[in-house]
Amino acid sequence: MIEDQLRLLLGDLPAERPIHATTLKVEEHEGFRLESLLLDLNGLEPVPAYVAVPLQGKGPFPLVVFNHSHGGNYTNGRKEFIKSSAYLQEPSFAQTLTSMGYAACCIDMWGFNERSGKAESEIVKEMLWKGQVMWGMMLYDNQRLVDYMSSREDIDASRIGTIGMSMGGLMAWWLAALDERIKVTVDLCAQVDAETLLAKRGLDHHGFYSYVPGLLKHFTTLDIQKRIVPRARMSLVGIHDRLCPPEGVQLLAEGLHVAYQEAGYPQHWQPIHTGGGHMETLEMRVAWQEFLARHL
Repeated sequence: MIEDQLRLLLGDLPAERPIHATTLKVEEHEGFRLESLLLDLNGLEPVPAYVAVPLQGKGPFPLVVFNHSHGGNYTNGRKEFIKSSAYLQEPSFAQTLTSMGYAACCIDMWGFNERSGKAESEIVKEMLWKGQVMWGMMLYDNQRLVDYMSSREDIDASRIGTIGMSMGGLMAWWLAALDERIKVTVDLCAQVDAETLLAKRGLDHHGFYSYVPGLLKHFTTLDIQKRIVPRARMSLVGIHDRLCPPEGVQLLAEGLHVAYQEAGYPQHWQPIHTGGGHMETLEMRVAWQEFLARHL
C-alpha cells in the first residue's frame, strides 16, 4: 500500500481488513454486464460500486479504474460512469471501455451520490479533527478497490489502468504515483502544479477535498508525478482550461519529458493540448483510446 513520507501526509488511514462485496443488482447493457455492488473497503461506511464487464470475449479482462469527476455535483458520483456528464463525450466510459475489451469499475467517492448527506467542507473538518485527510481517505478507498478487483477471477491483475476527468484525473495520477499496480494512467483536465496554482491565486477554483496538510514542505507536484515513471501516462488539457494554469502544465510536461527520457521510455509520456476548456473534447477521446489500446 502507500509508503514513506507521502503516506504519512495522507493522515490516519483505516487498518486493512478483508473486503466483503455484496451484489445488489446485475443488468445487461449494450455490450456489457453491469454489476451494482456494495463494498466494505474501509470499515467505516459501505462503498457503492459499479463493475462493467464485456459481454463479448473471455476473461480474465484487463481492467480500467474510472474515477468520477467533481463538477460541484454531489448527486452524480459514479453515475457519471454509465451516463456521462455534460463536459464528457458520449458514449459513456462504461460503454466505451468495455467495447475496447476492458473491464471497468467506479465507486462513489466520499461525499458523492449514495455517500452524500454531509457537505464536502463538513467531511474535511471532521476528518481533520480525527487526524484524517479527506484526500488520503479517498485514495485509500480506490487502492482497496484495486485490491478487490485484482482478487476477481475475471480480471487480469497484471494489466490495470486508470482514467478520470478533473477530480477523477487528479485521482488517476495520484493513485498511479502511490500504487505500482497501475500500469497505464490517463488524466483529463487535471494537470495542476501546486506552486503555479498558488502563484496564480487559483486555489478557489478547486474544492477542499485534495488539499493535503504539509504537502509542499516535502513534495512538489513534479516529485509526486515522477513516481509514475517509467509507466505509461497520458495527460490531456484544454488550452482554455483555467483550472489548469498553462505555466504549470508546461512546467510539468518539461519535467516529465526529462524524467521519461532518462528512464529510457520517452514514448511512455504523452502530454496532449487540445482546444476547449475544462472538458473532454472529441480529440481527447480519440487520443486516450489509442493510448490505452497501445499500452494496456
